[in-house]
Amino acid sequence: MTSTRTGPARTDRTTGGARLVLALICASQFMVILDSAIVNVALPSVGTELRFTPTGLTWVVNGYLLTFAGLMLIGGRAADVFGPRRVLLAGLALFSVASLVGGLAPVSGVLVAARGAQGVGAALLAPATLAVINTGFTEAGSRARAFGAWSAAGGIGGTAGALAGGVITTGLSWRWIFLINVPIGALLIAVAATSLPAVRPHGRPSLDLVGAITGTAGLAALVYGVMGAADHGWRSAWVLGPGGAGLVLLVVFTVVQARIARRPLLPLRIFAVRGTAVGTGMLVLFGGVVMAMWYFTSLLLQNVLGYSALRAGLGQTPAAVAFLLVARATSGLLPRLGARRSILAGAGLLLVGFGWLARADAGTGYLTGVLGPTLLVAVGIGLVFPTVMAVATADAPERDAGVAGGVATTANQVGSSIGLAVLATAASAVSAADRHPGSPAALAGGYDRVFLAAAGLAVGIAVLSVLLPRRARR
Repeated sequence: MTSTRTGPARTDRTTGGARLVLALICASQFMVILDSAIVNVALPSVGTELRFTPTGLTWVVNGYLLTFAGLMLIGGRAADVFGPRRVLLAGLALFSVASLVGGLAPVSGVLVAARGAQGVGAALLAPATLAVINTGFTEAGSRARAFGAWSAAGGIGGTAGALAGGVITTGLSWRWIFLINVPIGALLIAVAATSLPAVRPHGRPSLDLVGAITGTAGLAALVYGVMGAADHGWRSAWVLGPGGAGLVLLVVFTVVQARIARRPLLPLRIFAVRGTAVGTGMLVLFGGVVMAMWYFTSLLLQNVLGYSALRAGLGQTPAAVAFLLVARATSGLLPRLGARRSILAGAGLLLVGFGWLARADAGTGYLTGVLGPTLLVAVGIGLVFPTVMAVATADAPERDAGVAGGVATTANQVGSSIGLAVLATAASAVSAADRHPGSPAALAGGYDRVFLAAAGLAVGIAVLSVLLPRRARR
């Protein structure tokens, strides 16, 4: 499906317009990722006020993650068919309305439904922001800077979630972690409506309905099954049933895309682009790295070293700042160094940092046992993430820019979900085998196993990077 633009599509030459568009997509990405993390600290207050059961409360998180991961392919293809501007506006509007409903929710069911709707909005937003970068920032330098800023915005959103959630829930109410999105969303809608070019598609816009159903259901079932592994075990029917069904549906989806669909939701031709194919694989592995860094180091600080949630958030702040600075610097280095060197350097730092973290125990000091290695890991993430996102999407044809962004964000999200389940299961197994299960020493042993596994993922990323083109697209 090709498109005719009714306004200027390129922002490289218009400095003021480029900065405004970049601020828009960074703010959108920040809001999407922040909302996947900010609710965690508020869960006890939410559960008490709305009378959630323990099992039901998990759906405040899972409802968002399932729709977010399951619908990103549709969001990416919609950006190609209808134009990034329309999809971005639709995503912002849905996200904002769902946030309002969630903040005012009178009962538990309404909040879970609102979180699911937020995930739908996020699934439209995330690939649309990448489509804007790929179609609007075409010069090597401006594209790299845009990816660096986009990556930093998402990283800060993820790491700021726990701290912001604690401050808002303590100072105001848990409802404001949702309500605050409403004025922000309204502002972003106004900016998007005035700064992004419109797109007029040729012919009648259409989506692959069969592909949408099988792909979305397959991803959702797979992620749902994996999510249950930590509670039920990998051999449980709660895991094997939906996980197996998800794999079958994804096989059907692949056949539909390759043989049946006239306008496929996921044109398999994009995987003929080496950067897209290899970058997608690296993003799956990278999802586990991210969970090991931000999720399990927070648990290490709280459950082993005895930090409060607020103090743990502050303890991760230096790493978050380091990530921000390095991600921005990587944007300037990428055109000169090339993707391979940036990723290999970052993977090396991940290997050393996680190896260092794996030595942590109940007597570990913060400065020498946590701060040092987390700074190394954060620098490694800052080198790897924007580079991999760039190579996974940059060489895709412009008509597939949205779906390439959808594939990249889906791979990262699914990798995070699978990585969290695998790493949590490994940590639990080590802790349970200790003579004093649940003790700080036993938990430290489990987290050490997680960090060693993350070091292994870093090696996998380095190996895959050898298959990448020598230089990012210019």
